Amino acid sequence: MFLARRLLIVAGATAIVAFLGLIGWDFFQLNRHIPAQLTPATRATSVVVDKKNRRMTLLKDGEVMKTYAISLGGDPVGPKHQEGDGRTPEGAYKIDFKNERSRFHLALRISYPGPADRDQAHQRGISPGSDIMIHGLPNGLGWLRSLHLRRDWTDGCVAVTNTEIEEIWAMIDVGTPVDIRP
Repeated sequence: MFLARRLLIVAGATAIVAFLGLIGWDFFQLNRHIPAQLTPATRATSVVVDKKNRRMTLLKDGEVMKTYAISLGGDPVGPKHQEGDGRTPEGAYKIDFKNERSRFHLALRISYPGPADRDQAHQRGISPGSDIMIHGLPNGLGWLRSLHLRRDWTDGCVAVTNTEIEEIWAMIDVGTPVDIRP
């Protein structure tokens, strides 16, 4: 009885340590994969985010290349008005930076706020917010995969799985237009 209990405790502790090690490995991105850019002929020329249907589509010269299910900001209905409102912006933007050291696996920054967003926020005396991204899952939580789609959880970003953001990363250049629709 004592030996069986001891073995059970050791097995449980080993399982916990292994699980924490796996999460720690993912959290610190010790195995982060930075995909190579695809050839220009196989890269997307634009991105359309359809907030209502929770879909993001990569297009090549107007033809659909790939569509992804997405999660949005925690309060996704309507355009982003200010920092902290939990909304994903709406309008025409572009990818202006690729962050390979993001806390969300990989991230593609959207050029929000644009001049009109800044002007509207300035007129109201508030911050429009910033750092709106298309990104993977939080470091350490990549194992969630598509479970993240069960609810909108970002601070206004567009989230996909880690495998998907690696695919998207390879297909998108800095400067690619992004149309975010209601």
